[in-house]
Amino acid sequence: MAETKSVKPAGGEQKREHFASRLGFILIAAGCAIGLGNVWRFPYITGEYGGGAFVLLYLIFLVILGLPVMVMEFAVGRASQKSCAQAFDILEPKRRFHWFSWWGYIGCMILMMFYTTVAGWMLAYVPKMASGMFDGGTAEVTGAAFNAMLANPSELMGWMLGAVFIGFLICSLGLQKGVERITKWMMAILFVAMIALCIRSVTLPGAAEGLAFYLIPDFSRMFAGGWTTFGEAVYAAMGQAFFSLSLGIAAMEIFGSRIGRERSLTGEAVNVTLLNTLVAILAGLIIFPACFAYNVTPDSGPSLVFVTLPVVFGQMPLGNIWGALFFVFMSFAALSTVIAVFENLISFTMDKWDVDRKRAVAINAVLVVVLSLPCVFGFNVLAGVTIPGIGDIQSIEDFIVSNNMLPLGALIFVLFCTQRFGWGWKNFLAEADAGEGMKFPAWSRLWVKWGIPVLIVIIFIMGYAPKVALWLGL
Repeated sequence: MAETKSVKPAGGEQKREHFASRLGFILIAAGCAIGLGNVWRFPYITGEYGGGAFVLLYLIFLVILGLPVMVMEFAVGRASQKSCAQAFDILEPKRRFHWFSWWGYIGCMILMMFYTTVAGWMLAYVPKMASGMFDGGTAEVTGAAFNAMLANPSELMGWMLGAVFIGFLICSLGLQKGVERITKWMMAILFVAMIALCIRSVTLPGAAEGLAFYLIPDFSRMFAGGWTTFGEAVYAAMGQAFFSLSLGIAAMEIFGSRIGRERSLTGEAVNVTLLNTLVAILAGLIIFPACFAYNVTPDSGPSLVFVTLPVVFGQMPLGNIWGALFFVFMSFAALSTVIAVFENLISFTMDKWDVDRKRAVAINAVLVVVLSLPCVFGFNVLAGVTIPGIGDIQSIEDFIVSNNMLPLGALIFVLFCTQRFGWGWKNFLAEADAGEGMKFPAWSRLWVKWGIPVLIVIIFIMGYAPKVALWLGL
């Protein structure tokens, strides 16, 4: 595969690093999207909303909502050859979107303020599982172990620092020698681990019931609580499809800025989305058959991974080995996102202030560590800091990004790429279609221009509705 060289812009700026290969771009962009939203949030939400029917809704919204917005982020990046620090000013000289340049940086930083801590949990559970501490353990035992970890600020801080160190160390080596080369290996190992775990899970006695629950749509489960339950499931599917692709904070835009124009962007976005979805589906194939095989409820919410699954592995022959392998896979999924988002922070800093990579790494490493401390302490010494209807510090930070910055940021990208006061539909379509491969469907203009913004606004309002009702005492 031909190598894509770095380009040297005029004016003495830093050389623009490009990916060495198309595969590297696809795997790193997929690695950014593949994270805890796929392997942690997707399975437990699927369990809560009835299995196969929810998966079907999720896939529909992935195609009609997530995929077009991803193409737009790629297009803005490739056309400008800059991160969001300068991309909007370059493409729209009247600078109506100048203020949006900080949106991606702030969003990525807030995401890392809690994501690094949760990534640390995944790293911590590799030795915990391998040691056999959960062998034969009940939910009370696994729950007590998880709560003990959260109550220990020094343990949480240690694992958080480990996740930060790994991420910035890899980014410091450069785009091709660090981020691209190591992410390729990480993603390869992630898929091997997932396939091994899938084979083990689906061959357990009693796994067939879990497979049926997961893969055969049964909409009667969604209507068990009436139209209200169905509405909640539709909203959850829309949100999951949207959030699982990391759209709205320019996390994908930066990768578009590091590729050439040999391939059209719609085809690349499809490849990234397929990989992202494959990981989410495989995660369910690991979790649901195992849960049904050992009579463990699959709708136990966020505690599914840290409390419920250790019980499953604790009952399984060689469960400590399979459990450790599972959390290796979880760690790689989390770290792939950490590395990709760190690259966003570093690229923004390099573009904004024309500093070299080493200085950008040092600046952002200090910021991430300091800003991650509130989340670490939010489970123990600052546990009393909560907002009604949202929760603790981690939940507050997650709410700021997931319910606000992601949907509103994606809305700005859509408006920028479709409206005359922005970059405009013709410019977007020309950039998206440049190169060989699948073209963006021009007939979808009305849907993209009006339908997607309406859907994003619905997601935004529905995310706030229950919070506002609680705050008003309704």
